Amino acid sequence: MGSLQLFSSNFSQASLPNSTTANYAQNPSWASLKTNRFSLKTSGGHQSGELANVHLVYLSKQNKLEDAHEFLLEMDRNQIHVSPQSYVQLLKACLRLKSVDIGKLLRRRLKNLSGFPVHYLIQVFCDCGCLSDAQEVFDEMVERTLTSGTLLISAYADRGMSVEALENFQKVRDSNFRLKASVFLSVLKSFVGSSHLEVGKQIHCQVIKAGFNNNVAIDTAICNMYVKCRQLEPAEMYFSRMLEKNTVSWTTMMVGYTLVDCHEDALNCFSRMVCQNFDLDEFVFSISLKACAALSDHKMGEQIHGWIVKLGMETEVSAGTPLVDFYVKCQDMESACRAFEKISEPNDVSWSAILSGYSQVGEFEKCVKCFKSLRIEGVLLNECIFTSIFQVCSAFADLSFGSQAHGDAIKRALVSQPRGESAMITMYAKCGRLDYALQMFQSIDEPDTIAWTAIICGFAYHGNALEALKFFKEMQDSGVGANAVTFVAVFTACSHAGLVQEAKQYLERMSSKYGVEPNLGHYNCMVDVYSRAGLLKEALHLIKTMPFEPDAMSWKSLLGGCTIHKDNNIGKDAAEKLLHLDPKDTAAYILLFNLHASSGNWEESARVRKLMAERELTKEVGCSWISVKGKIHRFVVGDQHHDQTEEIYSKLEELNFSSKGDEFLTEDDGVSIIGTARRKQSLVHSEKLAIAFGLISTQPNCPILVFKNLRACRDCHEFCKYVSMATGRTIVVRDSNRFHHFTSGECSCGDYW
Repeated sequence: MGSLQLFSSNFSQASLPNSTTANYAQNPSWASLKTNRFSLKTSGGHQSGELANVHLVYLSKQNKLEDAHEFLLEMDRNQIHVSPQSYVQLLKACLRLKSVDIGKLLRRRLKNLSGFPVHYLIQVFCDCGCLSDAQEVFDEMVERTLTSGTLLISAYADRGMSVEALENFQKVRDSNFRLKASVFLSVLKSFVGSSHLEVGKQIHCQVIKAGFNNNVAIDTAICNMYVKCRQLEPAEMYFSRMLEKNTVSWTTMMVGYTLVDCHEDALNCFSRMVCQNFDLDEFVFSISLKACAALSDHKMGEQIHGWIVKLGMETEVSAGTPLVDFYVKCQDMESACRAFEKISEPNDVSWSAILSGYSQVGEFEKCVKCFKSLRIEGVLLNECIFTSIFQVCSAFADLSFGSQAHGDAIKRALVSQPRGESAMITMYAKCGRLDYALQMFQSIDEPDTIAWTAIICGFAYHGNALEALKFFKEMQDSGVGANAVTFVAVFTACSHAGLVQEAKQYLERMSSKYGVEPNLGHYNCMVDVYSRAGLLKEALHLIKTMPFEPDAMSWKSLLGGCTIHKDNNIGKDAAEKLLHLDPKDTAAYILLFNLHASSGNWEESARVRKLMAERELTKEVGCSWISVKGKIHRFVVGDQHHDQTEEIYSKLEELNFSSKGDEFLTEDDGVSIIGTARRKQSLVHSEKLAIAFGLISTQPNCPILVFKNLRACRDCHEFCKYVSMATGRTIVVRDSNRFHHFTSGECSCGDYW
């Protein structure tokens, strides 16, 4: 009654009928909820403390952390106690705003506390990635809680820090808590490799002892642990014994099968899920499509596409992107583009997949155009997109755009390690700037196998075999293992420099010394080494005795050597085998034609030409291009469509006049097929047109860099040597085989290519 009387007396003078306006000035200052007006200097100590905590909670819930912190300091100055609930709300605000700074300030105040406020503090540090702070708080707790320990274990597990996760799991166990399923789930997800298998088995035993072995979440986590440790047999056994399975359980097994390349088993899981009416989600579709791509099972992939459409998920980025990736890997760009267009809001991964597709099928201009539009529209880019662009610039030999993309990637911090860095090494090497490639390589702190292989390839294709082999030795000395691609680069270096014995030793020691099993590709490389060096009998013997059935490339390498060294007997046998394996390979006919022509056997040459015509096979048109002031200029044989055609041909005639009677104008290896007409056609080969354009369009001290889609003919090779001598210019030509650096009438290949 006393409180009611007090309530009545406080309002006895407020007669509503006689009041027209409210007089807020009569309210006490502490009743305002504005920080700058809230005063703690009131007479009611206990009441003021409650109101202060209410106000602190209000500020926290409104995410006004700075105001809350200032008010907290004012409460300290007035010696007002801060309730645990106020701390909880403050820490929740820190969580929402990811404010680690305020969290660290609050940590000092909570040193002597335990229980749920500290639990929220640990969560703030974990969510903000400050695990060392979270660990210190946990270790300093007067009374640790199971929830705090679980939070810390989970945070370490999410970041792959399995050692720290296990250490804290042990601390939780030592605290004699009754462990919950969440603790086991947290620690189990930290096991990501075979090195964790034994510990994983021990945790499995503890799960059984704790009585959680029939919990579907725990069972799935244990199954996932065995999968990540590449132990498929125990994973299968445990999965088969699970009393209850869900979509996540099935997805776990599908991931396990794809990790060990058992893609058919993964698709079998998908079929069983469909038959047993399990829910299908984007993860199931993603793994299934990955398996289809690995098996090149286009039909099954289309069926999965049908399921995605049936469930109305085709427009969702989570299902549409794996579809794009599947069709790209199956080289079905038409279907990939259709699937991409269905995605309502494609993300950076979606764009990365479609750009990668354009790159893989040789649609380089579309890839670059698409990338440029993404930058203009401000679409979020990722590391994979830039890596694809570097690969496109490598194939397209576009140094200008590649350099721009490199700068953009650095600016955005989107140079992936190691793939992006290695792609840039390859890009600069293939664009003729081996010096930039070397700088890129030297900027990598710890080059991996891919980076080492990229720089070895670079020197090999530029004809610097000794430097390539030097880097290979440094790679071994650094403890980085070689792979199959590395040895292709090594053999290429040996082949272009005629290092037969060195190549032979590498092949013999690949398995025993370097731990890489030679495959058919490596033996074909060795055949090429022998063939280029004129050791045709040795090449033929290797083809007949190697532990693999020879393929078209085996015989093509031998036929190429026979053409160079004019061995009709072995050449005809190689051509017969090659055309039997691949009757539509135009390169085989051209090599055979040149073989007969070099021996003056015109009847056989004509027969080869006739056979090509009957089979409707045409030689790939030679194309050369050069970049001047950021613009690509392309030329084909006899091209007269360029804006500066008149000046280009005038320059060629000038060179022709100054070089009459010189060796560079002699017919190709003494072969005269159509006499003077042949010479006139040779004069306008695309390579010569590009070089002539470079001479009239660049400064006299600039090197001329030309790219060609076919192997350089001997006449053009001699032409380049002459131009470098007559003009004093450095000429660099990249043909389909390698780089040629012409300086003062000499070529880096030593006329051996």
